[in-house]
Amino acid sequence: MTADPDPGPGPGLDRAATALRLLPPSCGPVRLVAVDGHAGSGKSTLAARLAAALGGAPVLHLDDLASHEDLFEWDGRLLDQVVVPLSEGRAARYHPYDWNLRSFGPARTLEPAPVVLLEGVGAGRRVVRPFLARLLWMERGAEESWARGRHRDGPAQADFWDGWTVAETRHFTEDPSRPFADTLVRERGKGYEWLPGPSVTAGPNQIITHRDGSPAAN
Repeated sequence: MTADPDPGPGPGLDRAATALRLLPPSCGPVRLVAVDGHAGSGKSTLAARLAAALGGAPVLHLDDLASHEDLFEWDGRLLDQVVVPLSEGRAARYHPYDWNLRSFGPARTLEPAPVVLLEGVGAGRRVVRPFLARLLWMERGAEESWARGRHRDGPAQADFWDGWTVAETRHFTEDPSRPFADTLVRERGKGYEWLPGPSVTAGPNQIITHRDGSPAAN
């Protein structure tokens, strides 16, 4: 899947990056930050913008660990190939999946940077949360997100999306992420609004709750 249109930079992203840097490490020396939400909600774009604001932080896309046969049964690969090495201060080595060739490719290295972004549907799942410094949730509803994703990918991917929406609904029913999110991120025009998650009270190092570009965010 490709990234959604870039909503553009904003000062709120810089403040969010600063807040993430100030968090205590959560996975060995790494602050592992998840960007979760429905497919088509804008996760890839947000992760790319945050990575840039963090000075080039690594981003692991869960599309690289999933496959046609295992849309959501990738947690073993994530733990073994990525989380365990990072928790020990070692570089992770994982084999990204090629969605065209339908096979896993050569190993790719992910260094234990101060902040590593984990982006994809289910990034905040139950087995991953103990290793997260923050869980960000893209606040866009399922139907709207899926419509955006279908439009982005075109008619050729219609069958895939039909199966995906069923699998995603099942996943979030059994293992929801949003109730555990530290921050809800809402796209607003050319920026983002950062809101406390469902069970979080804003405090030190909590990401700002103002929209990018607004006077309060400057």
